[in-house]
Amino acid sequence: MRTIKDLDIDGKRVFIRCDFNVPKDEFGNITDDRRIRAALQTIRYCIDRDCKIILASHFERPEPGKYEEKFSLKPIAKRLHTLLKIKQDIYMAEDVVGDDAKAKAEQMEAGDILLLENLRFEAGETSDDIEFAKELASFADIYINDAFGACHRKHASIHAIASLFDKEHKAAGFLLTKEVNFFSKVLDNPVRPFVAVVGGSKVSGKLEALRQLLDKVDKIIIGGGMAFTFLKAQGYEIGNSLLEEDLLDEARTVMIKARKKGVKFYLPVDVVCSAEFSEEGIAKYLPAQEIPQGWMGLDIGPASSRLFREVLHDAQTIIWNGPMGVYEMDKFSKGSLKMSHDIADTHATTIVGGGDTADVAQRAGDVDEMTFVSTGGGASLKLIEGKKLPGIEALKV
Repeated sequence: MRTIKDLDIDGKRVFIRCDFNVPKDEFGNITDDRRIRAALQTIRYCIDRDCKIILASHFERPEPGKYEEKFSLKPIAKRLHTLLKIKQDIYMAEDVVGDDAKAKAEQMEAGDILLLENLRFEAGETSDDIEFAKELASFADIYINDAFGACHRKHASIHAIASLFDKEHKAAGFLLTKEVNFFSKVLDNPVRPFVAVVGGSKVSGKLEALRQLLDKVDKIIIGGGMAFTFLKAQGYEIGNSLLEEDLLDEARTVMIKARKKGVKFYLPVDVVCSAEFSEEGIAKYLPAQEIPQGWMGLDIGPASSRLFREVLHDAQTIIWNGPMGVYEMDKFSKGSLKMSHDIADTHATTIVGGGDTADVAQRAGDVDEMTFVSTGGGASLKLIEGKKLPGIEALKV
Protein backbone atom coordinates (compact mmCIF):
# COMPACT_ATOMS: atom_id res chain seq x y z
CA MET A 1 0.00 0.00 0.00
CA ARG A 2 1.50 3.32 -1.07
CA THR A 3 1.47 6.30 1.27
CA ILE A 4 0.99 9.96 0.44
CA LYS A 5 4.77 10.47 0.74
CA ASP A 6 5.30 8.11 -2.22
CA LEU A 7 3.34 10.35 -4.60
CA ASP A 8 4.24 13.57 -6.37
CA ILE A 9 1.41 15.83 -5.21
CA ASP A 10 3.03 19.28 -5.49
CA GLY A 11 0.51 21.78 -6.86
CA LYS A 12 -2.00 19.04 -7.71
CA ARG A 13 -5.72 18.75 -6.93
CA VAL A 14 -5.96 16.25 -4.07
CA PHE A 15 -9.16 14.52 -2.94
CA ILE A 16 -8.86 13.35 0.68
CA ARG A 17 -11.49 10.97 2.06
CA CYS A 18 -11.59 11.75 5.79
CA ASP A 19 -13.65 10.36 8.64
CA PHE A 20 -15.33 13.35 10.29
CA ASN A 21 -18.14 11.26 11.78
CA VAL A 22 -17.78 12.88 15.23
CA PRO A 23 -20.24 12.84 18.15
CA LYS A 24 -22.43 15.91 18.80
CA ASP A 25 -24.70 16.85 21.68
CA GLU A 26 -28.43 17.68 21.39
CA PHE A 27 -27.53 21.30 20.50
CA GLY A 28 -25.34 20.27 17.58
CA ASN A 29 -22.04 21.01 19.34
CA ILE A 30 -19.10 18.69 18.63
CA THR A 31 -18.29 16.84 21.87
CA ASP A 32 -15.18 14.96 20.73
CA ASP A 33 -13.01 16.17 17.82
CA ARG A 34 -10.37 13.40 17.90
CA ARG A 35 -11.22 12.23 14.38
CA ILE A 36 -10.87 15.75 13.00
CA ARG A 37 -7.51 16.18 14.78
CA ALA A 38 -6.37 12.83 13.39
CA ALA A 39 -6.75 14.14 9.82
CA LEU A 40 -4.69 17.32 10.36
CA GLN A 41 -1.28 15.83 9.50
CA THR A 42 -2.35 14.74 6.02
CA ILE A 43 -4.18 18.03 5.34
CA ARG A 44 -1.19 20.13 6.47
CA TYR A 45 1.15 18.04 4.34
CA CYS A 46 -0.98 18.95 1.29
CA ILE A 47 -1.20 22.65 2.26
CA ASP A 48 2.62 22.80 2.48
CA ARG A 49 2.83 21.47 -1.08
CA ASP A 50 0.46 24.09 -2.53
CA CYS A 51 -2.23 21.54 -3.35
CA LYS A 52 -5.87 22.34 -3.98
CA ILE A 53 -7.48 20.19 -1.29
CA ILE A 54 -10.97 18.68 -1.57
CA LEU A 55 -12.13 17.01 1.64
CA ALA A 56 -15.01 14.55 1.84
CA SER A 57 -16.63 12.64 4.69
CA HIS A 58 -19.88 11.03 5.79
CA PHE A 59 -21.69 11.99 8.99
CA GLU A 60 -24.13 9.63 10.73
CA ARG A 61 -26.93 8.03 8.69
CA PRO A 62 -29.14 10.56 6.88
CA GLU A 63 -31.82 9.35 4.49
CA PRO A 64 -30.01 8.92 1.13
CA GLY A 65 -30.83 11.59 -1.43
CA LYS A 66 -32.30 13.96 1.14
CA TYR A 67 -30.62 17.05 2.65
CA GLU A 68 -31.12 17.57 6.39
CA GLU A 69 -29.49 20.47 8.23
CA LYS A 70 -28.73 18.37 11.33
CA PHE A 71 -26.51 16.08 9.23
CA SER A 72 -24.61 18.95 7.56
CA LEU A 73 -20.82 19.14 7.83
CA LYS A 74 -20.86 22.94 8.40
CA PRO A 75 -19.92 22.61 12.12
CA ILE A 76 -17.04 20.33 11.04
CA ALA A 77 -15.72 23.05 8.69
CA LYS A 78 -15.68 25.56 11.57
CA ARG A 79 -13.88 23.21 13.95
CA LEU A 80 -11.39 22.17 11.25
CA HIS A 81 -10.56 25.83 10.54
CA THR A 82 -9.92 26.42 14.25
CA LEU A 83 -7.69 23.33 14.56
CA LEU A 84 -5.67 24.02 11.40
CA LYS A 85 -4.92 27.60 12.58
CA ILE A 86 -4.87 28.93 9.01
CA LYS A 87 -5.67 32.46 7.82
CA GLN A 88 -7.69 31.54 4.74
CA ASP A 89 -11.26 30.26 4.99
CA ILE A 90 -12.28 26.67 4.45
CA TYR A 91 -14.83 26.73 1.64
CA MET A 92 -17.99 24.77 2.42
CA ALA A 93 -19.92 23.33 -0.53
CA GLU A 94 -23.72 23.41 -0.38
CA ASP A 95 -23.88 19.97 -2.00
CA VAL A 96 -21.69 16.94 -2.75
CA VAL A 97 -21.26 16.77 -6.53
CA GLY A 98 -23.77 19.45 -7.54
CA ASP A 99 -23.36 22.85 -9.19
CA ASP A 100 -22.19 24.62 -6.03
CA ALA A 101 -19.44 22.09 -5.27
CA LYS A 102 -18.22 22.14 -8.89
CA ALA A 103 -18.25 25.96 -9.08
CA LYS A 104 -16.27 26.29 -5.84
CA ALA A 105 -13.81 23.61 -6.96
CA GLU A 106 -13.19 25.53 -10.21
CA GLN A 107 -12.32 28.72 -8.31
CA MET A 108 -9.76 27.09 -5.99
CA GLU A 109 -6.19 28.34 -5.82
CA ALA A 110 -3.06 26.69 -4.41
CA GLY A 111 -3.45 25.95 -0.68
CA ASP A 112 -7.26 26.33 -0.72
CA ILE A 113 -9.47 23.79 1.08
CA LEU A 114 -12.98 22.81 0.00
CA LEU A 115 -15.16 20.59 2.19
CA LEU A 116 -17.95 18.78 0.34
CA GLU A 117 -21.30 18.19 2.06
CA ASN A 118 -22.12 14.90 3.79
CA LEU A 119 -21.39 12.13 1.27
CA ARG A 120 -24.40 10.17 2.48
CA PHE A 121 -26.74 12.87 1.19
CA GLU A 122 -26.15 11.07 -2.12
CA ALA A 123 -27.70 7.61 -2.52
CA GLY A 124 -24.75 6.53 -4.68
CA GLU A 125 -22.34 6.66 -1.69
CA THR A 126 -23.64 3.69 0.29
CA SER A 127 -24.45 1.66 -2.84
CA ASP A 128 -20.81 1.93 -4.06
CA ASP A 129 -22.12 3.47 -7.29
CA ILE A 130 -19.39 3.87 -9.91
CA GLU A 131 -21.13 6.80 -11.62
CA PHE A 132 -21.21 8.75 -8.34
CA ALA A 133 -17.56 7.78 -7.79
CA LYS A 134 -16.68 9.21 -11.23
CA GLU A 135 -18.28 12.52 -10.23
CA LEU A 136 -16.16 12.61 -7.06
CA ALA A 137 -13.02 11.59 -8.96
CA SER A 138 -13.51 14.46 -11.45
CA PHE A 139 -12.59 16.91 -8.66
CA ALA A 140 -8.99 15.75 -8.38
CA ASP A 141 -5.75 14.39 -9.84
CA ILE A 142 -4.81 12.46 -6.69
CA TYR A 143 -6.94 10.29 -4.37
CA ILE A 144 -5.93 9.91 -0.72
CA ASN A 145 -7.83 7.66 1.70
CA ASP A 146 -7.34 8.75 5.32
CA ALA A 147 -10.65 7.43 6.67
CA PHE A 148 -9.63 4.30 8.56
CA GLY A 149 -12.92 4.30 10.50
CA ALA A 150 -14.84 3.73 7.25
CA CYS A 151 -12.43 1.36 5.44
CA HIS A 152 -14.50 -1.73 6.30
CA ARG A 153 -17.39 -0.33 4.24
CA LYS A 154 -17.71 -0.87 0.48
CA HIS A 155 -18.86 2.69 -0.25
CA ALA A 156 -18.26 4.80 -3.35
CA SER A 157 -15.83 7.29 -1.78
CA ILE A 158 -13.85 4.43 -0.19
CA HIS A 159 -13.99 1.60 -2.71
CA ALA A 160 -15.35 2.46 -6.18
CA ILE A 161 -13.44 5.76 -6.49
CA ALA A 162 -10.08 4.05 -5.88
CA SER A 163 -10.55 1.95 -9.02
CA LEU A 164 -10.58 5.18 -11.08
CA PHE A 165 -7.00 6.12 -10.12
CA ASP A 166 -3.82 4.24 -10.98
CA LYS A 167 -1.11 3.39 -8.44
CA GLU A 168 0.78 6.62 -9.14
CA HIS A 169 -2.27 8.68 -8.21
CA LYS A 170 -3.76 7.02 -5.12
CA ALA A 171 -2.40 6.31 -1.66
CA ALA A 172 -3.11 6.14 2.06
CA GLY A 173 -2.91 9.24 4.24
CA PHE A 174 -0.79 9.39 7.39
CA LEU A 175 -3.60 8.31 9.72
CA LEU A 176 -4.62 5.26 7.67
CA THR A 177 -0.98 4.20 7.32
CA LYS A 178 -0.41 4.54 11.07
CA GLU A 179 -3.54 2.53 11.95
CA VAL A 180 -2.74 -0.35 9.61
CA ASN A 181 0.93 -0.48 10.64
CA PHE A 182 0.10 -0.51 14.35
CA PHE A 183 -2.45 -3.31 14.13
CA SER A 184 -0.47 -5.49 11.73
CA LYS A 185 2.79 -5.07 13.68
CA VAL A 186 1.16 -5.88 17.02
CA LEU A 187 -0.89 -8.81 15.75
CA ASP A 188 1.88 -10.35 13.64
CA ASN A 189 4.81 -9.89 15.98
CA PRO A 190 3.75 -8.89 19.52
CA VAL A 191 6.13 -8.50 22.45
CA ARG A 192 4.95 -11.04 25.03
CA PRO A 193 3.12 -11.52 27.33
CA PHE A 194 0.34 -10.36 24.98
CA VAL A 195 -3.03 -9.70 26.67
CA ALA A 196 -6.36 -9.06 24.94
CA VAL A 197 -9.12 -7.29 26.86
CA VAL A 198 -12.45 -7.88 25.13
CA GLY A 199 -15.73 -6.33 26.26
CA GLY A 200 -18.93 -4.93 24.85
CA SER A 201 -22.47 -6.19 24.92
CA LYS A 202 -22.52 -9.19 22.56
CA VAL A 203 -20.43 -12.26 21.87
CA SER A 204 -21.77 -12.40 18.31
CA GLY A 205 -20.03 -9.14 17.35
CA LYS A 206 -16.68 -10.30 18.75
CA LEU A 207 -16.76 -14.06 18.12
CA GLU A 208 -14.51 -14.09 15.07
CA ALA A 209 -12.10 -11.67 16.77
CA LEU A 210 -11.93 -13.98 19.81
CA ARG A 211 -11.16 -16.99 17.60
CA GLN A 212 -8.31 -15.11 15.91
CA LEU A 213 -6.94 -13.74 19.17
CA LEU A 214 -6.73 -17.23 20.71
CA ASP A 215 -4.02 -18.04 18.15
CA LYS A 216 -2.00 -14.95 19.08
CA VAL A 217 -2.39 -13.96 22.75
CA ASP A 218 -1.18 -15.35 26.08
CA LYS A 219 -4.16 -14.16 28.14
CA ILE A 220 -7.73 -13.02 27.43
CA ILE A 221 -9.88 -10.92 29.77
CA ILE A 222 -13.62 -10.93 29.07
CA GLY A 223 -15.93 -8.21 30.41
CA GLY A 224 -19.12 -6.37 29.51
CA GLY A 225 -22.44 -7.98 28.62
CA MET A 226 -20.74 -10.69 26.58
CA ALA A 227 -19.24 -12.18 29.77
CA PHE A 228 -22.67 -13.48 30.86
CA THR A 229 -22.94 -15.83 27.88
CA PHE A 230 -19.64 -17.40 29.02
CA LEU A 231 -20.78 -17.52 32.67
CA LYS A 232 -24.05 -19.18 31.60
CA ALA A 233 -22.04 -21.66 29.49
CA GLN A 234 -20.26 -22.64 32.72
CA GLY A 235 -23.62 -23.37 34.32
CA TYR A 236 -24.05 -20.22 36.46
CA GLU A 237 -27.36 -18.45 37.10
CA ILE A 238 -27.18 -15.03 35.43
CA GLY A 239 -30.72 -13.72 36.12
CA ASN A 240 -31.88 -11.24 33.51
CA SER A 241 -28.34 -10.39 32.37
CA LEU A 242 -27.64 -10.10 28.67
CA LEU A 243 -27.52 -13.57 27.11
CA GLU A 244 -27.12 -14.95 23.60
CA GLU A 245 -28.67 -18.39 24.09
CA ASP A 246 -27.75 -19.58 20.60
CA LEU A 247 -24.05 -18.96 21.24
CA LEU A 248 -23.63 -21.02 24.42
CA ASP A 249 -21.98 -23.87 22.51
CA GLU A 250 -19.67 -21.41 20.73
CA ALA A 251 -18.73 -19.91 24.10
CA ARG A 252 -17.82 -23.37 25.42
CA THR A 253 -15.79 -24.05 22.27
CA VAL A 254 -13.83 -20.81 22.75
CA MET A 255 -13.04 -21.71 26.39
CA ILE A 256 -12.00 -25.27 25.42
CA LYS A 257 -9.75 -23.94 22.63
CA ALA A 258 -8.16 -21.49 25.08
CA ARG A 259 -7.44 -24.31 27.51
CA LYS A 260 -5.90 -26.50 24.77
CA LYS A 261 -3.69 -23.65 23.56
CA GLY A 262 -2.60 -22.72 27.08
CA VAL A 263 -4.21 -19.28 26.84
CA LYS A 264 -5.28 -18.01 30.26
CA PHE A 265 -8.98 -17.10 30.08
CA TYR A 266 -10.38 -14.67 32.68
CA LEU A 267 -14.04 -13.89 33.40
CA PRO A 268 -15.49 -11.49 36.03
CA VAL A 269 -15.61 -12.96 39.54
CA ASP A 270 -18.08 -10.35 40.80
CA VAL A 271 -20.56 -7.99 39.15
CA VAL A 272 -22.59 -4.87 39.84
CA CYS A 273 -26.23 -5.97 39.75
CA SER A 274 -29.52 -4.11 39.57
CA ALA A 275 -33.14 -5.15 39.17
CA GLU A 276 -33.67 -2.47 36.49
CA PHE A 277 -31.73 -1.04 33.59
CA SER A 278 -31.53 2.55 34.85
CA GLU A 279 -29.51 4.97 37.00
CA GLU A 280 -32.32 5.04 39.58
CA GLY A 281 -32.35 1.32 40.41
CA ILE A 282 -30.71 -0.10 43.53
CA ALA A 283 -27.28 -1.52 42.71
CA LYS A 284 -25.21 -4.04 44.68
CA TYR A 285 -22.00 -6.01 44.32
CA LEU A 286 -22.43 -9.78 44.09
CA PRO A 287 -20.20 -12.76 43.23
CA ALA A 288 -20.68 -13.78 39.60
CA GLN A 289 -22.20 -17.11 40.79
CA GLU A 290 -24.87 -15.39 42.91
CA ILE A 291 -26.85 -13.17 40.55
CA PRO A 292 -30.49 -13.46 41.76
CA GLN A 293 -33.31 -14.27 39.35
CA GLY A 294 -34.85 -11.07 38.02
CA TRP A 295 -31.60 -9.10 38.51
CA MET A 296 -29.03 -8.24 35.85
CA GLY A 297 -25.29 -7.64 35.83
CA LEU A 298 -24.44 -4.20 34.42
CA ASP A 299 -20.75 -3.80 35.26
CA ILE A 300 -17.79 -5.75 36.63
CA GLY A 301 -17.27 -5.48 40.39
CA PRO A 302 -14.23 -4.35 42.43
CA ALA A 303 -12.87 -7.89 42.91
CA SER A 304 -12.90 -8.40 39.12
CA SER A 305 -11.09 -5.08 38.64
CA ARG A 306 -8.39 -6.17 41.12
CA LEU A 307 -8.05 -9.57 39.43
CA PHE A 308 -7.80 -8.03 35.97
CA ARG A 309 -5.20 -5.53 37.19
CA GLU A 310 -3.03 -8.45 38.36
CA VAL A 311 -3.52 -10.18 34.99
CA LEU A 312 -2.27 -7.02 33.22
CA HIS A 313 0.65 -6.57 35.61
CA ASP A 314 3.33 -8.32 33.52
CA ALA A 315 1.85 -7.57 30.07
CA GLN A 316 4.15 -6.17 27.38
CA THR A 317 1.41 -5.77 24.74
CA ILE A 318 -2.27 -5.06 25.43
CA ILE A 319 -5.08 -4.76 22.90
CA TRP A 320 -8.40 -3.51 24.29
CA ASN A 321 -11.71 -3.63 22.46
CA GLY A 322 -15.00 -3.10 24.30
CA PRO A 323 -16.12 -1.57 27.63
CA MET A 324 -16.59 -3.59 30.82
CA GLY A 325 -20.19 -2.51 31.49
CA VAL A 326 -22.91 0.03 30.71
CA TYR A 327 -20.40 2.87 30.92
CA GLU A 328 -22.90 5.43 29.56
CA MET A 329 -24.57 5.39 33.01
CA ASP A 330 -22.32 6.79 35.76
CA LYS A 331 -23.47 4.15 38.22
CA PHE A 332 -22.19 1.35 35.98
CA SER A 333 -19.10 3.04 34.52
CA LYS A 334 -16.56 2.30 37.29
CA GLY A 335 -15.39 -1.03 35.88
CA SER A 336 -14.71 0.44 32.43
CA LEU A 337 -12.93 3.51 33.82
CA LYS A 338 -10.87 1.38 36.19
CA MET A 339 -9.88 -0.89 33.30
CA SER A 340 -8.76 2.17 31.33
CA HIS A 341 -6.66 3.43 34.26
CA ASP A 342 -5.10 0.00 34.83
CA ILE A 343 -4.17 -0.41 31.15
CA ALA A 344 -2.72 3.12 31.05
CA ASP A 345 -0.65 2.39 34.19
CA THR A 346 1.17 -0.58 32.65
CA HIS A 347 4.52 -0.37 30.83
CA ALA A 348 3.05 -2.28 27.90
CA THR A 349 2.41 -1.19 24.33
CA THR A 350 -1.31 -0.39 24.60
CA ILE A 351 -3.69 -0.31 21.65
CA VAL A 352 -7.25 0.86 22.17
CA GLY A 353 -9.91 -0.06 19.60
CA GLY A 354 -12.01 2.89 18.41
CA GLY A 355 -15.69 3.55 19.04
CA ASP A 356 -16.93 2.91 22.60
CA THR A 357 -13.50 1.80 23.83
CA ALA A 358 -11.86 5.05 22.74
CA ASP A 359 -14.78 6.90 24.31
CA VAL A 360 -14.10 5.19 27.66
CA ALA A 361 -10.38 6.07 27.49
CA GLN A 362 -11.35 9.67 26.72
CA ARG A 363 -13.76 9.86 29.67
CA ALA A 364 -11.15 8.34 31.94
CA GLY A 365 -8.60 10.93 30.83
CA ASP A 366 -6.18 8.22 29.73
CA VAL A 367 -5.90 8.87 25.98
CA ASP A 368 -2.46 10.50 26.26
CA GLU A 369 -1.19 7.58 28.35
CA MET A 370 -2.10 4.97 25.72
CA THR A 371 0.39 4.04 23.00
CA PHE A 372 -2.27 4.21 20.30
CA VAL A 373 -5.99 4.96 20.23
CA SER A 374 -7.66 3.86 17.01
CA THR A 375 -10.22 6.09 15.26
CA GLY A 376 -12.21 3.13 13.92
CA GLY A 377 -14.18 0.70 16.08
CA GLY A 378 -15.67 -1.52 13.38
CA ALA A 379 -12.60 -1.28 11.15
CA SER A 380 -10.16 -2.17 13.95
CA LEU A 381 -12.33 -5.18 14.87
CA LYS A 382 -12.20 -6.41 11.26
CA LEU A 383 -8.40 -6.14 11.27
CA ILE A 384 -8.24 -8.17 14.51
CA GLU A 385 -10.50 -10.75 12.83
CA GLY A 386 -7.94 -11.01 10.05
CA LYS A 387 -10.39 -9.69 7.46
CA LYS A 388 -9.35 -7.65 4.44
CA LEU A 389 -10.81 -4.12 4.46
CA PRO A 390 -12.32 -2.98 1.11
CA GLY A 391 -10.86 0.53 1.46
CA ILE A 392 -7.33 -0.77 1.99
CA GLU A 393 -7.50 -3.46 -0.70
CA ALA A 394 -8.71 -0.88 -3.25
CA LEU A 395 -5.54 1.15 -2.72
CA LYS A 396 -3.31 -1.84 -3.50
CA VAL A 397 -4.76 -2.64 -6.93
